[in-house]
Amino acid sequence: MKITLITVGKIKEKYLRDAIGEYSKRLSKYCKLEIIEVADEKTPERASEVVEESIRSKEGERILKYIREDAYVITLEIGGKQLASEELADKIEQLGIQGKSQIVFIIGGSIGLGKEVLKKSNYALSFSKMTFPHQLMRVILLEQIYRSYRIINREPYHK
Repeated sequence: MKITLITVGKIKEKYLRDAIGEYSKRLSKYCKLEIIEVADEKTPERASEVVEESIRSKEGERILKYIREDAYVITLEIGGKQLASEELADKIEQLGIQGKSQIVFIIGGSIGLGKEVLKKSNYALSFSKMTFPHQLMRVILLEQIYRSYRIINREPYHK
């Protein structure tokens, strides 16, 4: 299975890059992992809804270029479905059983995802009603994907 993370913006902090590197290394045992960073747009202070929608649209165009037609797309959204770790593991396992060869997880920028990206989504996933920095969210998502593969393979994991 190929797991692709498409994310808006670069990781600036070394400790986050280190954590992403660690989980990427751990995941290499279970899947082919690809992380694609697309450029983010500068959002002006107190931007209007029209300006924000334009920014989401531009970022969305960059994201959509990397999504293959046969990929199963999971967008991270505050309003998405919240799953327990075991449920995410089951979802990943079932997609593999159904013959899906690629799962694409999309993490938007600071103001979320554009309409065109949301239309492409097969599943909206939420980690919490709380808001997390999108750079930290990358680490959290990778940890949960890693945990999912540990669960799928009936290997010990921290509960």
